[in-house]
Amino acid sequence: MRFTFDGRPMRGEPGDTLAAALLRDGVRVVGRSVDLGRPRGIFTAGPEEPNALVRVGSDPMLAATTVELYDGLEAWSLRGKGRVDLDAPDDRRCDKGYLHCDVLVVGGGPAGLAAATAAGRTGARVILVDEQPRLGGDLLNSRLLLDGAPALDWVTGLDLPGRVLTRTTAVGYYDHNYVVAVQRRARGERLWHIRARRVVLATGAHERSPAFPGNDRPGVMLASAARAYANRYGVAPWRRAVVFACADSGYEAARDLEAAGVSVVAVADPRDGQVVTGTTGDADGVLNGVLIGERHVEADLLAVAGGWNPAVHLFSQSQGRLRFDAELQAFVPDASAQAERSAGACRGLYGTREAIVDGYAAGAEAAGDNPYGLRVPDCDEQPLRPPAALWLVEGQDAFVDLHRDVTVSDLAMATGTGMRSVEHVKRFTTAGTGADQGKTSGAVVVGIMSALLGAAPGQVGTTTFRPPYAPVSFATLAGRDRGELSDPVRTTAMHDSHVARGAVFEDVGQWKRSWYFPQDGEPMEEAVRRECHAARTAVAAMDASTLGKIDIRGADAGAFLDRVYTNMYSTLAVGACRYGLMCGADGMVFDDGTTTRLAEDHYLMTTTTGNAAAVLDWLEEWHQTEWPDLDVSFTSVTDHWATVAVVGPRARQVIAMLAPGALDLEFMRYADIDVLGVPGRVFRISFSGELAYEVNVPWAYGRTVWEAVLAMGAVPYGTETMHVLRAEKGFAIVGQDTDGTVTPQDLGMSWIVSKRKPDFVGKRSHARPDTARPGRKRLVGLLPDDPATLVDEGAQLIPAEGGGPMLGHVTSSYRSAALGRTFGLALARDVAVGDRLTAVSGESADPVTVVEPVFYDPGNARRDGEPLTAEGLQCETGFRAESPAAAFADRFEAAGTESVRLREVPFEPMWEVRGTDPGVGLRLGPSWWLVSGNIPPRPGWVDVSGQRTILELSGPAAEDVLITGCPLDLHPSVFPGHAQTLLGKTSVILERPAPHVYRVYVRSSFTKYLAEWLLDAVEAL
Repeated sequence: MRFTFDGRPMRGEPGDTLAAALLRDGVRVVGRSVDLGRPRGIFTAGPEEPNALVRVGSDPMLAATTVELYDGLEAWSLRGKGRVDLDAPDDRRCDKGYLHCDVLVVGGGPAGLAAATAAGRTGARVILVDEQPRLGGDLLNSRLLLDGAPALDWVTGLDLPGRVLTRTTAVGYYDHNYVVAVQRRARGERLWHIRARRVVLATGAHERSPAFPGNDRPGVMLASAARAYANRYGVAPWRRAVVFACADSGYEAARDLEAAGVSVVAVADPRDGQVVTGTTGDADGVLNGVLIGERHVEADLLAVAGGWNPAVHLFSQSQGRLRFDAELQAFVPDASAQAERSAGACRGLYGTREAIVDGYAAGAEAAGDNPYGLRVPDCDEQPLRPPAALWLVEGQDAFVDLHRDVTVSDLAMATGTGMRSVEHVKRFTTAGTGADQGKTSGAVVVGIMSALLGAAPGQVGTTTFRPPYAPVSFATLAGRDRGELSDPVRTTAMHDSHVARGAVFEDVGQWKRSWYFPQDGEPMEEAVRRECHAARTAVAAMDASTLGKIDIRGADAGAFLDRVYTNMYSTLAVGACRYGLMCGADGMVFDDGTTTRLAEDHYLMTTTTGNAAAVLDWLEEWHQTEWPDLDVSFTSVTDHWATVAVVGPRARQVIAMLAPGALDLEFMRYADIDVLGVPGRVFRISFSGELAYEVNVPWAYGRTVWEAVLAMGAVPYGTETMHVLRAEKGFAIVGQDTDGTVTPQDLGMSWIVSKRKPDFVGKRSHARPDTARPGRKRLVGLLPDDPATLVDEGAQLIPAEGGGPMLGHVTSSYRSAALGRTFGLALARDVAVGDRLTAVSGESADPVTVVEPVFYDPGNARRDGEPLTAEGLQCETGFRAESPAAAFADRFEAAGTESVRLREVPFEPMWEVRGTDPGVGLRLGPSWWLVSGNIPPRPGWVDVSGQRTILELSGPAAEDVLITGCPLDLHPSVFPGHAQTLLGKTSVILERPAPHVYRVYVRSSFTKYLAEWLLDAVEAL
């Protein structure tokens, strides 16, 4: 396999890591240290590597020991820091996924394999994750025999149940057995979110190196790594080796190196009085000799077996407590905080046979079984002696953390300043803060600190083990949540029509709303002026579908509304609309909108676009927690109705063709009426001061009605024009002209606060001294002295003479075609009409005059528009229904395979039912059902046929698609058949009507987003 390193062509073998291939090619120096620039070589064979850090493609820093070699790989050495190459191509498709199991086993070594086998024999759902490409753990690196045969034969013969994820590193262990793991795949990583009833940690142990002079030279390597390269990869670029055996594993490494053809010229064992006291190097700093005591031995490899540190990182992340084992000279798990069991080397059992026995016991315990009947293979290993308690060989220049260039003298300086906490020393020296997170240095720091402080390592303690266990790229964390899929987007039924007309969109919450409709490349200012002119002089139309719409039913609906609104609704006549203001418990304005009484016990409330969900939640909270005795229910119908606002003095001409039955509507009245032959609703409501109608039709007909209105001569306008029109009338927008500290009285709307009602939410707060004081900020109008000056929104208002306190700020500022000048609204205190102020923003200081906040038609003379004329009262529209997913039919068909298919289910009538169980449908919550299909509706059922689209995913790989975005456990024994959940961060109802068939009920406004998400997920399989 051909690859390049720092531009030099090289060769490796299939199965090599980049580190193994570099050693195979004789590369000894793989980089320079981060601060001192010292030459560094490969030190380990796993994710704990502190030296061999490389840039590969778009990945700025990876450990060469974890990079699997592939043909054409290009790698670049680093000086301990990653470097982003902005020009590097990145065609990865990172992803996420959700898994659930009875037993999660982390680690595929002898203990983990035994645990998975024991747990799986009970029928438990088992997931086994391991960071290596192959299972076996340390058995991959050894020549150990089990039952007289190579140990990997035992691994191959195991009957492993459940899901096995290789190349998968568990990086975080959180509350309630929630484990996050990263799986490396050729096309991009997958971030797994795993929920387990029980967890078995079989994460093994990391070999360590004591600190001794010259311990950072290329050629100094952990003994386990040298053994791995010799046994697993067949790489032995060394000729003469010295083994520093503080633990018996050093002798095993020596035997394996000899078997690989390396001459082991000396074994230094501190337990026998022999200690490595230093190293020598050639002109490039590469190892050429080892000092054992005062004796110099020629060698090009120093294999260090300093003892073992159980990999307790995940255990500690789970809030488990550690204890220091004096015999093992290591920290081991003590008390678990969760349903967890450690097994094998990660709890200090280093023998293979011990690990297998402990793994069987752990797996059986996790599955509620016993380990009897599980055979333990014969093993040819020798009993292990306790390691030497050696952390430091005298020498201040000995390195403790190879990645951060931290030496013993740095630790001595830290403790010499009075630092006693290992956390303080870590931050002072940066030891353990590198990419390996102290895997090779953490225990050594503790051991040396204990020597410097005259305390036991157990008294010094460890630093906090934090996720991630290994570095995780931002691309992996993002997964497929990029570009169009970065966040769920809501679109209206008319969205494609807006796109075709060149609309510019703005984000309002998750909605894409038309901001303005430029023609022939005109700038925004000209487009808005043209749109305003049409609304004031002729007829214009706006897509108002994003307004929140809540269907409210029940005998006590009017009484409930009286309690949440500041004005009365129980007295509202059937067929009438009323503008209402809603306050929080603190008396501040929370939301506003119109509510219409459709029948004695039936209302329709509208809310601001951004507050629709919050208002629905607010209503439910008060009903469920304070007034559960009231007979009232709430159903969101925002997505069911598409809304077109027809605005302007000639609006009647359009309504006469669109819905002639609505021509006689009086102001603030509504009618259930056909719109182009389709049952709809027409409201005569105005947010512009002009004659205006809000036409509502079911979602599927929204685009047709919109295009029909434009064909009748209406000019489309967007949210910017809407803002100008309402501001000219002095209508405040909640969230723009309010900021959570504004009462209705501050807005000059005392008239909307009922004095007849005994109570409503926020009433008591209106009587507080602070809300009743005269010096509060109030809504006022502003006129700049220069009619062409557009004052910045947010500009601070100060007295005209300057030097005084801030009196308020500008909330809205626009250019008005109707006024022929600029104007604004502001919240200001202690001002009166005629006062002169200065609006300050950045370097600008603009003089303004305070005026009344109503700038246009203060007498409301234009609200009734022009009389109907006889011209153009015919309309041919080619009326049609269109589902939100109609445009995806061909793409769904093209993406289908034998394993997975995606389609839109044909239209089905749907109703939401509150109260008594209807005996049919999907139960969504307490006293809440969704009924669909050809079922005659009953009284009280709310028509939501346009509210949702049904997408069907089928085939044996359907679940593989869903688990990449759905956090539910979809196993047949767990999934109840349907549930409300999230899919791709979008709220859906998920139903499984048959094996390998899933129906996804998604709100119409999210359908386009979710269709794109599902197509992308299918393509990523």
